[in-house]
Amino acid sequence: MRAGKLDRTIRIDKWDEAPEPDDFGTVKPNFTPLATLRAQIMQSSTEEFIEAQGATDDTLIVFRTRWLPGVTTADRVHYDGKDFNIKETKEIGRRKALELRAVNAK
Repeated sequence: MRAGKLDRTIRIDKWDEAPEPDDFGTVKPNFTPLATLRAQIMQSSTEEFIEAQGATDDTLIVFRTRWLPGVTTADRVHYDGKDFNIKETKEIGRRKALELRAVNAK
């Protein structure tokens, strides 16, 4: 992987295993920053889907970055002021790189 192609900055947020309930007993998702990495955008697309609540736009972005152990589909990517849920992780080579397929969080 060439360093010059890693022209974007992303942050991986780790899902908190034991989120605390609020005053009403509701457990809200709690993420803590895991790492800030340089990444390359391999693919970016927006698709419109018709769902029960009406038409929605889903943005799919595929990020390629250096290997980081412990990233799972429970985590999320913060990029360009938006949060993206990780849908798939793929190891490239033998722990050389990581490809993250992510969809915008709703």
